[in-house]
Amino acid sequence: MPVTDEAIDKIKGMIISGELAPGDRLPKEAELAQRLGLSRSSLREAVKALCLIRVLDVRQGDGTYVTSLEPNLLLDAMTFVVDFHRDDTVLDFLAVRQILEPAATAQAAIHMTDADLAELRALLDEVDDAPTVEALVANDLAFHRRIAEGSGNPVLCSLLDSLSGPTTRARIWRGLTQEGAVERTREQHMAIYEAIAARQPELARSWATVHVAGVEQWLRNALGTAEK
Repeated sequence: MPVTDEAIDKIKGMIISGELAPGDRLPKEAELAQRLGLSRSSLREAVKALCLIRVLDVRQGDGTYVTSLEPNLLLDAMTFVVDFHRDDTVLDFLAVRQILEPAATAQAAIHMTDADLAELRALLDEVDDAPTVEALVANDLAFHRRIAEGSGNPVLCSLLDSLSGPTTRARIWRGLTQEGAVERTREQHMAIYEAIAARQPELARSWATVHVAGVEQWLRNALGTAEK
């Protein structure tokens, strides 16, 4: 098991066992690394990964905390218990996302206000300033979260939000390894935005389907599980 994955598993174990409760602050980095038998660099990577899926929260100048598990984060915490580092499990998450996200995107084309659309467009404009693949993935997550919120269905939004964390690692992996992945994502995001802005729910649904299916197909190919 890679050292970062091992570090993530050890922190997960502390939370699942109750040693760290929601709202608790993690011990200082040096102390926690020694306690878990980890290098400080692998511990930092683990904390970064767990922050991406909102299991941990880094508060500048204060420390790192386990999230409070407020209602909007509850499903994130539930999926956190699932071993989201198994790539075949990620395929299952992507398959569910492929069912739900096009529906949410179609609803967003009906329900998003002009102000909502301006926020969505602003996220698209921020992509050019994203310096790393991780920053681009964070922007991608924010883009899809804004659309889910715009669907007008809070349950659907929470379900989609819970699927984001387990697929973050695969999205970063794709951005680092697949040629043209970042530019393709930008183009598809723009097509999704334009369909929503044009109030064309079925077109928006179609672009969302293409977008999510592309990630799933890439991962199947990478794992050697694509259908012959």
